[in-house]
Amino acid sequence: MFDKTSRRDFIKTIGMSSVALSFPDELNSLFASNKKPNIIFILADDLGYSDLSCYGQKRFRTPNIDLLAEEGMKFSQHYSGSPVCAPSRCSLLTGLHTGHSFIRDNDEMSERGDVKSDLIKYEGQRPIPENTLTIGKVLQEEGYKTALVGKWGLGGPDTEGVPNKQGFDFFYGYLCQRMAHTHYPPYLWRNDKKEFLQENKYFLTREKLPADKDPNDPKSYERYKGKQYAFDLMMDEAINFIKDNRNNPFFLYFAPTIPHVALQVPDDSMKDFENAYNETPYKGENGYLPQQRPRASYAAMISRLDKGVGKINSLVKELGLEENTLIVFTSDNGANSNIGGIDSEFFKSNGDLHGSKATLYEGGIKVPLIAKWKGKISAKSNIDHTCAFWDFYPTFCEMANVNPPKNIDGISILPTLTGKLDKQKTHDYFYWEYARKQQAVRLGKWKAIRKRYKSKIELYDLENDPYEQKDIAEANPQIIEKIKSIMENGRTESKLFRLNTE
Repeated sequence: MFDKTSRRDFIKTIGMSSVALSFPDELNSLFASNKKPNIIFILADDLGYSDLSCYGQKRFRTPNIDLLAEEGMKFSQHYSGSPVCAPSRCSLLTGLHTGHSFIRDNDEMSERGDVKSDLIKYEGQRPIPENTLTIGKVLQEEGYKTALVGKWGLGGPDTEGVPNKQGFDFFYGYLCQRMAHTHYPPYLWRNDKKEFLQENKYFLTREKLPADKDPNDPKSYERYKGKQYAFDLMMDEAINFIKDNRNNPFFLYFAPTIPHVALQVPDDSMKDFENAYNETPYKGENGYLPQQRPRASYAAMISRLDKGVGKINSLVKELGLEENTLIVFTSDNGANSNIGGIDSEFFKSNGDLHGSKATLYEGGIKVPLIAKWKGKISAKSNIDHTCAFWDFYPTFCEMANVNPPKNIDGISILPTLTGKLDKQKTHDYFYWEYARKQQAVRLGKWKAIRKRYKSKIELYDLENDPYEQKDIAEANPQIIEKIKSIMENGRTESKLFRLNTE
């Protein structure tokens, strides 16, 4: 019986209390050998498809993430849940695409008050409901210790949407994605308590360089720096969680805010890019915060993220957890397009893909995906299996040996990860909706975009036109009819995020 029964379930079976944890050595070793696998899910913020050197980035290197790909599997056809933050994360946690999920757009809940004049008081986005069955709750029930370290964005303070009520034993980071627009915040949350960072000063996260300040003088930008960098603090918590739970099955959802603007990074990372690029100071004219060396800061932020991923990968090795730990690295959506000083065209952050963050073209939703699991995933694997965020939910359920809910949209990709491609089920189609008007469908090699509900549908053949350059809708009326049916019937109406029919 022990090959299918966890230590916790065994205790339940024989009706013993936690005192029964003192098992004979042979039983302890038997349980240890059948320990459910750990899951480390690393979610970058606004990282483009080609912002990693293993995905084609030429302006800087990401050696640690490249190593993760060398040791594991790299996907070429992976999609995020949405082209923006909150709905993408909701899709990840619930296994639902944005035609069925509760959150379908970033929502600042303006009815709560004047969020523009009181950013802290009205902290947080619309909360997911209390009865939401997140993947965190499922894994908790299966005996996993669960943690979210990083950005949440699915419910502010004193709501049912906070991480500790949505399947996470431990939370450290930003509740509100708006507050995450500075990497030197005045506080971060530790579970349900604010932990003030005394060496950081509060400032508005959308400021312009004053007219009396010299944009070429480094001193003009000192105001926008702090002492306690959120990514470093969150890295420490992620490392500690792994160490503290090395003997338990654990799920770490690590969601740092890099490289989302504002462009801020400690000087030690900036030194790595001294005189690396021709720079034009960014004075804040297009949102977020001024930065004297915007290109260097963007590269430095991703470099710092890369080193953090390397620390996690090294720690898993040092603790002897490699063969029982899946590490996943991806991004919540495509890279931003020239907002907040980011020069995505210079870096070709989205490669040659059409569009960027906040669009349903490939550049907005196609993201890197790397997975490593020593002994289970073949090293140096390159996979073109098409998958999306809602597939992680059933994948993690299968890893934990539990059936996922029947009403989710995801399909487990565990067969692909473990090389059993003949057993991999595939989607009939993939569906997205965004901003109460945009819709997209991928149907095999076909990709369709409708920018406004019931307006003209654009159609692209991704097999021959991966960059969505030629709209071939008129030449393929039968495909358009199939896609139109999916856009009408492959979703449910949302009271909060109704598609605009005008």
